[in-house]
Amino acid sequence: MLIRILLRLAVLACAIGLTTWLLPDVEIDGGFFTYLWIALLFALVNAILGPILHLLALPITALTLGVFALVVNAALLGLTALLSPDFHVDGFFTAILAALLISIFSWLLNMFVRD
Repeated sequence: MLIRILLRLAVLACAIGLTTWLLPDVEIDGGFFTYLWIALLFALVNAILGPILHLLALPITALTLGVFALVVNAALLGLTALLSPDFHVDGFFTAILAALLISIFSWLLNMFVRD
């Protein structure tokens, strides 16, 4: 179970790395372990605050046919950037695009990881 969690964390770190490579306004200062730290912090923020924010935003998310969930994910990514001095996201729309790319890359990479 621990190996599976660490593997999913590495996949998330790769997704964040791909996103920082594609978007010039998303920066991480550091190397491999910094990416793992950001992935762990992002996973914890998503696990603790994500369900609460998604539940509170459920009416707006339903009205926008799920698009507002990207705004919630961008807020969680921005909160992660606030909590870590090594992670910088410049702007709200950059955070939305970064959250979308992290979700897509994470989904694609998790398809190659067996349970």
